Amino acid sequence: MRPFTTTVFAEMSALAARTGAVNLGQGFPDTDGPASLLCGAVDAVLGGRNQYPPGPGVPELRTAVAEHQQRFWDLDVSPEDVLVTTGATEAIAAVVMALTGPGDEVVVLEPYYDSYAAVIALAGAQRRTVPLRAPDFRLTEEALRAAFSERTRLVLLNTPHNPTGTVLSRAELELVARLAVEHDAVVLCDEVYEHLVFTGAEHVPLASLPGMAERTLVTSSAGKTFSVTGWKVGWLHGPTELVAAARAVKQFLTYVSAGPFQPAVAAALALPEEVFTGFSADLERKRDLLSEGLRAAGLAVNRCDGTYFVTADTTPLGCTDATELAWRMPELVGVAAIPVQVFCDDPAAAPTLLRFAFCKRDDVLHAAVERLAALGPRLAA
Repeated sequence: MRPFTTTVFAEMSALAARTGAVNLGQGFPDTDGPASLLCGAVDAVLGGRNQYPPGPGVPELRTAVAEHQQRFWDLDVSPEDVLVTTGATEAIAAVVMALTGPGDEVVVLEPYYDSYAAVIALAGAQRRTVPLRAPDFRLTEEALRAAFSERTRLVLLNTPHNPTGTVLSRAELELVARLAVEHDAVVLCDEVYEHLVFTGAEHVPLASLPGMAERTLVTSSAGKTFSVTGWKVGWLHGPTELVAAARAVKQFLTYVSAGPFQPAVAAALALPEEVFTGFSADLERKRDLLSEGLRAAGLAVNRCDGTYFVTADTTPLGCTDATELAWRMPELVGVAAIPVQVFCDDPAAAPTLLRFAFCKRDDVLHAAVERLAALGPRLAA
């Protein structure tokens, strides 16, 4: 684990704090979720729900997740096959460690969320990357097929995709499904941004495709959907035997967590549909606000169909090393961002791309845009 002793998010957030920079690096909102959700947690705390919850999660949350999957995605899920986890991060770790080991390979999209590489290393498995390249970040059959082998055990699929903002199309998902069946691989779908999809794009759960429910595990969380990332309430569902394997690992990671938050999340999952679409619409507006500012600052903005993040190319500013620029920007113009290259194995994958988080208050985004306007002139100075 020596390569994973710290994260770029922690380092960049610390640098932003030291320099007083606007932090568009780490992907957490700076506003709270629905008032009913927050009051539900207070009621649970004051109501005495402060001890260990059941190992698989409180019954009302497991039922609420199953009902949510039926309501939004037409997935037939039994509450008995839902496992509540400490965020989706723990769900992913439990699955990878349960289903893979030395000699196994895990297929991931590149760029990939940094915890993926760490948990694959913990399991002793090897990652095989499938490149998604700017400006559209589309999945090709040639690249995907090249990542599969006789040792492929698991496909770790993130859509909507962090850090690129890509939402995989039905055709792309059908390609993943076909290769997973050919190689008898399990697919773990990280769908934490399932409700944060913008106009013109559609989230299609891989588990909804013909023949895929029996080999697909799905994870999501309350953190991204309801802007309560600090609560760390996630869940996992899928075939009984695969969930049981993950539960066997999970019980020796955190055992249980978030006792009073679980019933609050259960109630929130039943909120009216306009609450969910409202989150998405507000984020889409914020995406446009920041994207316009990035273009005005001279960067080339890539397509973003969902998530909290937009990527931008620094090449028009004459910059060929976005990683070096990311470490300079907090002092140079007072804005922090994440270099996309840190999410890649290929050293030439994304050398000029920066990832910016737009899940912030409007005044924060306006301040960032104003500061970024000085980036080009200061680089040229």
